Amino acid sequence: DARSARLVEMGRRQQQGEETRQRILDATIEIAAERGYEGTSMSQIAERAGVSMSSIYWHFADKDAVIAAVLQRSHDHWFHDAAAYEEPPAGTDVGEYLTAAVREDVITLTKHPEFLRLGLMLSLERRPSEPTARALFHDQRRESLAHLEATFFRLLGDRSASAESGQHLARQLATLVMAAADGLFIAHQIAPDELDLDALLDLFVGGVLDRALGQLDGGAG
Repeated sequence: DARSARLVEMGRRQQQGEETRQRILDATIEIAAERGYEGTSMSQIAERAGVSMSSIYWHFADKDAVIAAVLQRSHDHWFHDAAAYEEPPAGTDVGEYLTAAVREDVITLTKHPEFLRLGLMLSLERRPSEPTARALFHDQRRESLAHLEATFFRLLGDRSASAESGQHLARQLATLVMAAADGLFIAHQIAPDELDLDALLDLFVGGVLDRALGQLDGGAG
């Protein structure tokens, strides 16, 4: 009947609209990787995506909104695959978790490189106005850091002299995990065939964990 036909047509248009939106985001990723934030324009995105300017503005208010959408999509894909951010089972060894956290962070970042690549680009560039996309990236990073911090506190809290000292150490470990993942990701982007992830993780985890547990046990200040 007429109502069913309208519903089918609405579904078809929604699907076409979503496909157009994804093409716009894919094109934006490519251009931003080549030209940076300032060098990316709406006209270039439209040409690369094979859509009209009106189609882009139907979905996004401006370039900043497109870049923010790219970051959000990439972050969602990365976080979905990041086993390091799953809840560790009770009794998990701290060293094993620390190793897995860095390893999985690096591996998933290499699968979805546009998240950190675009985010770092936005963070390192200096512009008079604060782009929405950069603020979004920083919010996403803070959420990830808070999750890691809470996990380390659960794993180490019962060994701490006080809740305050345990929280402080958990925050330091979470910050180090993210910093290590960032550095290893950049190294992988520069020379992927020269990165011995297992050897680097052994060095990193061994030194960091020994120091951290030494603080908890009173062996280091």
